[in-house]
Amino acid sequence: MKKKIVIVGGVAGGATAAARLRRLDENAEIIMFERGEYISFANCGLPYHISEVIPQRDSLLVQTVEGMSKKFNLDIRNFSEVVKINREEKTVTVHQVQTGKKYQETYDKLILSPGARPIVPSFEGLEQVRNMFTLRNVPDTDRIKAWVDQQQPKKAVIVGGGFIGLEMAESLHHRGIEVTVVELGKQVMAPLDPEMAAIVHEHLRDKNVNLILEDGVKAFKNNGKTIVLNSGKEIESDITILSIGVQAENELAIESGLEVGKRGGIVVNEHLQTTDKNIYAIGDAIEVKDYLLGTATMVPLAWPANRQGRLAADHIYGLNVAYKGTLGTAVAKVFDLTVAVTGNNAKTLKHLNITFEAVHVHPNSNASYYPGGSPVSLKMTFDPNSGKIFGVQGVGINGVEKRIDVIATAIKGGLYVHDLPDLELAYAPPYSSAKDPVNMLGYVATNVVDKELKVVHFDQIDKIINDGGYLIDVREPMELELGDIEGSANIPLGDLREQLAELPKDKPIYITCQVGLRGYLATRILQQHGFDAYNLSGGYKTYCYYERDKKGRSNNNVKNDKVCTDNDHILIKKKTIDQQ
Repeated sequence: MKKKIVIVGGVAGGATAAARLRRLDENAEIIMFERGEYISFANCGLPYHISEVIPQRDSLLVQTVEGMSKKFNLDIRNFSEVVKINREEKTVTVHQVQTGKKYQETYDKLILSPGARPIVPSFEGLEQVRNMFTLRNVPDTDRIKAWVDQQQPKKAVIVGGGFIGLEMAESLHHRGIEVTVVELGKQVMAPLDPEMAAIVHEHLRDKNVNLILEDGVKAFKNNGKTIVLNSGKEIESDITILSIGVQAENELAIESGLEVGKRGGIVVNEHLQTTDKNIYAIGDAIEVKDYLLGTATMVPLAWPANRQGRLAADHIYGLNVAYKGTLGTAVAKVFDLTVAVTGNNAKTLKHLNITFEAVHVHPNSNASYYPGGSPVSLKMTFDPNSGKIFGVQGVGINGVEKRIDVIATAIKGGLYVHDLPDLELAYAPPYSSAKDPVNMLGYVATNVVDKELKVVHFDQIDKIINDGGYLIDVREPMELELGDIEGSANIPLGDLREQLAELPKDKPIYITCQVGLRGYLATRILQQHGFDAYNLSGGYKTYCYYERDKKGRSNNNVKNDKVCTDNDHILIKKKTIDQQ
């Protein structure tokens, strides 16, 4: 029997489903409705057209109505909005945007891919604002770019420090505009933990981005030229980009009686069916399961939408497939930095009361003796008993996304921290070291799981010192010129064995170095001589970034004129170089 399948919405999910349906069934009647003009475009590329890094607008159009219709023999109706689902009759009511006419269309199976829309709170004075924009689609891009091209703004304000917000900050900065980022939370890039986000904060400030944290928009004045923050501070703006998140386009589902979750996402089963088995839902509008924890979440990313589109089509044609959940693997370019994540961060695990441990490493992106390398800061969360990997975060200039992709694959492959050192990864000096950063994460985490290493973290060490704890910095004295932790004693690693008799055995000893490697070596020495020793995970570098970000340049614990990273002239002179 010939199937009739109706798809509501295009772009990643809907367009993928339509193409897959046709490959499965040459005879099916496939209708795709899209209320806008464009059915398939490169959503993630939009900021880069505004910056003119991608000069040609047409480069963003993945498929046109004409091209896709002909290629896949589809009935594509753009400027057509589905405004009602009549479940008992198995019809949808369609509103033709350009003519205002309405009509009904029948279906055997219905796929909802309505996406999500930007959140726009009802700020005071919003009605009079003329220079505020959101970015979600091609028309949004056209409006923003036209404003920048024609009005030539001098000052821009980005409200929200997520992926899109920071990409827009870079794009407008690239156009020569002075940029301010306003973030209500304590940090940008919510998928990062605070000490990892601190690296991004410092880089933004180095790029002369005015970063305002823990403050939000209260009102607009002067037709949007003046923004009043909750703190009372006023900032000037010639163009404002509102990027504080998205909410599911769930009205169709709610009005037709389909179940919607607490976050507003349409509830689906593992086959992407809603509470009506003839209706599927995919993409940004649905509630998904966290791949590792099984908890409900919403992850508005391109890969899940594409995958779900294919799986929904497969299931309609009787294939035994299931969507197993979302890891949330993502990457973003923030000026010179690459920021990438997969899985669960420490904030999420703490919120869910899940027992976990974490380790930090700061290796080079490639062999240290080969030019062009740079540090890669990585953090991995895992179960301290079983070694199950919960997630990884990475920040750096080169090679970050490569390592995150390897860990994402390892998680999907059921690997644990003990398996990471055994991964045989490609090595040549321009690309990596013989022990890849992924291997090194595995070695450090394995030491923790095997109880060979006890760690303490960046946000615990100040209290430990204030409570009388004993902290040894095992770097060379000249390295301390870069900065140290107030209250630490300096015993270089090479001198540690000679001074064991002077160390207390009646209380724990905490060790720090630059990035954690020498601290581990020192910890092993002390443990084997009967001391209760702990290593500061990620060393002074992780601590420094966090403290400098938290307390600013006048931080009491990290000297004001010091930096968190190694200086070349110090590295050349010092006798012991901590290279991970």
